Amino acid sequence: MAEKKFRPGQGYTQQDWDDADSPELTDAELAEMRPFAEVFPDLAASIRHKREAGQDSTTRLISLRLSGEVIDKYKAGGAGWQSRIDTDLRKLNKIQ
Repeated sequence: MAEKKFRPGQGYTQQDWDDADSPELTDAELAEMRPFAEVFPDLAASIRHKREAGQDSTTRLISLRLSGEVIDKYKAGGAGWQSRIDTDLRKLNKIQ
């Protein structure tokens, strides 16, 4: 595998890059590794739960261009701004 090179603008400095000591894992270390969900079951469950809670089988992921003012206004209302856009569009189009 080719050695990675420092690239500026990635959230760390050249000094950080030079100071990091991350040796390759040995075969024995790799063999001892376990899945994240097995090591941290409660955390894994909370991540899955949050992700699944916001999903609705009737929703679809799309890309949509909106004016900056509209996005800023909805985001200013806090979390759930995409759902509020959906709610407002449903009201405008008389969709239940």
